[in-house]
Amino acid sequence: MPTHTDTLANIYARSLFELCEEAGGRDKIHEVAEELEQVCELARSDPKFRMFLNSPLLEPAARGESLKVILSNRITDLLLRFMLVLNDNKRLSHLQMIEAAFLQLVHEHWGRVEVDVTTAQPMDSATKEAVTKQLHDVLGKEPVVHAHVDADLIGGVTLRIGDQLIDGSVATQLRKLEQELQHSGSHEIREHPERFLGESA
Repeated sequence: MPTHTDTLANIYARSLFELCEEAGGRDKIHEVAEELEQVCELARSDPKFRMFLNSPLLEPAARGESLKVILSNRITDLLLRFMLVLNDNKRLSHLQMIEAAFLQLVHEHWGRVEVDVTTAQPMDSATKEAVTKQLHDVLGKEPVVHAHVDADLIGGVTLRIGDQLIDGSVATQLRKLEQELQHSGSHEIREHPERFLGESA
């Protein structure tokens, strides 16, 4: 899921969205969204680049020239000019929040919803496609699925849609069973196992 956003990030994201609409509509919006995601992913994975973007010690003029060298011919002129404006206003530290707000605008505009799907083992393409179809049927919107792996789940799946967490993992069911053992005792479980195992049937 996207990073938490704030009012400033939403304002910049809206401006970028409108610039993209004027420059080429849906195709330009998708192009810029992909490029913005790549730049933010680089910042997340490369500490030096992240420090370069965020450091208050670097003068905006010097950083702007470096941005041109680093990103020219790698991203569209529109996104580069946008990042230079952020740099001039000392707002590059907001870039990842702006990305999250921009993607939210994209999804809202075309009736999409982002869903984090976490499984114990990596999903193959067929499984991901099946999950996406099921989510579409349930949500009534086009899901944008972000697949994650967490071996601690043991089995099953957890879904996060916005602030809502749907946890169907084996690990969670085991934790619930352990809690029932502590509160109800083993006798209750032996007498009525269906109360505790019904969810995994």
